[in-house]
Amino acid sequence: MDEETLPEADADPWRRRRRAGAALVFAIVGVLVAATLWARHGTGAADGRFALDAAAGVAAWLLSPLLLWRPVAVAVALTALAAVSPAATPAATLAVLQVAQRRPAGVAAAIGAAGIAAHAAQGLWRPPGGISFGWWLLLITAGYGALIGWGALARARRALLVSLEERARRAEAEQGRRVAEARMMERTRIAREMHDVLAHRLSLLATYAGALEYRPDAPPEKLSRAAGVVRAGVHQALEELREVILLLRTDDTGDGDGDEGRPQPVLADVPRLVAESRDAGAAVELRDDVADAALPASVGRTAYRVVQEGLTNARKHAADRRVRVALAGRPGTGLVIDIRNALPAAPAAGPAAPGSGTGLVGLTERVRLAGGRLDHEAAAGEFRLRAWLPWPA
Repeated sequence: MDEETLPEADADPWRRRRRAGAALVFAIVGVLVAATLWARHGTGAADGRFALDAAAGVAAWLLSPLLLWRPVAVAVALTALAAVSPAATPAATLAVLQVAQRRPAGVAAAIGAAGIAAHAAQGLWRPPGGISFGWWLLLITAGYGALIGWGALARARRALLVSLEERARRAEAEQGRRVAEARMMERTRIAREMHDVLAHRLSLLATYAGALEYRPDAPPEKLSRAAGVVRAGVHQALEELREVILLLRTDDTGDGDGDEGRPQPVLADVPRLVAESRDAGAAVELRDDVADAALPASVGRTAYRVVQEGLTNARKHAADRRVRVALAGRPGTGLVIDIRNALPAAPAAGPAAPGSGTGLVGLTERVRLAGGRLDHEAAAGEFRLRAWLPWPA
C-alpha cells in the first residue's frame, strides 16, 4: 500500500514509520559498508581499488533509504553497483529482500537473478580470496534464494493479516446489520401486537360510546357504568398508544424491546376476552373443546390474536349479531379456531366503526408465519373465520 492511498487519518503514522525504517536501513547499511571496506582495505594491502570501493559503498549507502519508497528502481541501481564493487553487496542483498517483501514473486525473482549475475561479473574480475569461484557463486545464489523466500513469506503473512482484518471488519459490519434487522423485526412484531390490542380496546369503547349516544333513556346506573368503562378504556388505550410511540421512536441504541415486562396473552386468556365482549353487550358463545394439554406459547398467542381479531371485526360490522367461537384440537392434529357471526341484514343506524381493512391481511400473515393457515368468507348469510395452527405432539 502506498502512502498516497492511505486515509488522511492514517497517513501521519505511516510517514513516521517510513522515516524510522529509512533511518534504520541507513544505519545498518552504513555499518555493513564500513565493515566491507575495512575487510578489503583495512589491513594496509591496498591494491589501488580503494577509491572505487569507497565511492561505490558511499553511493549504495546513500541510496539504501530510498528502498522504502522505490524498491525496484533502487534495487536495480544497487545491483549495478554490486557488479563493480563488493562494498555495494550489503545494500544490494537488502534490496532483494525489500523487493520480495513488497512486490510479486516474479519481480523479486528477476531482481534476484540480476543480483546473481552482477556478483558473477564481480567475481570474474575481482576473484574472492580463500574460496573457489564456483563455491563462492553457489553461496551467493543460495543467499539470494533465501532472501527471496524470506521476503515472499513475509509478504504472504502480511497479506494474510490484512485479509483477516478485512474479514473481521466485514463480520463486525454484518453482525451489526443482523442485530439492526433483528431489532427492527422485533419492533415490528411488538407494534403489530399493540395494533391488535388497540383495535380490540377501541372497538369496545366504540360499543360503549354508542350505547351512551343511542340509549339516553337507560337507567342512570348503567349510563354511569358505561361512562366509567369508557373513561378507563380511554386511559388504557392512551397508555398503550404511548408505549407504541416510545417503541417506534427508540433509536438503535435503545435499551430493549419495550415489552419485556408485558405478559403476553395465551389461549387461556380467551375466556377473559369473551367476557369483555359480553360486558360490552355482544352476544358471544364460546365452545372450548381443546384437549387438556400444554399448548406452545407461540401457538397460544397466535390463537388469542385470531379470536381477538374475529371479535373486533364482529363488533365493527355486525354489532347486533351473535358470535360463535369454537376451539378444538389436540397435540399432533393441530388447533382449529372457528368464528362465525351472522351478517347484518341492513346497515346499522349509527355510524360504522372505522377500519383500515388490513386487519385480516395482517392476521393471515401472522398465522402463516406460525406455520398455519387462515380462511375467511361470507357465505350462507354469515361471516366465517377459520384458522388452523400446528400443535406438535
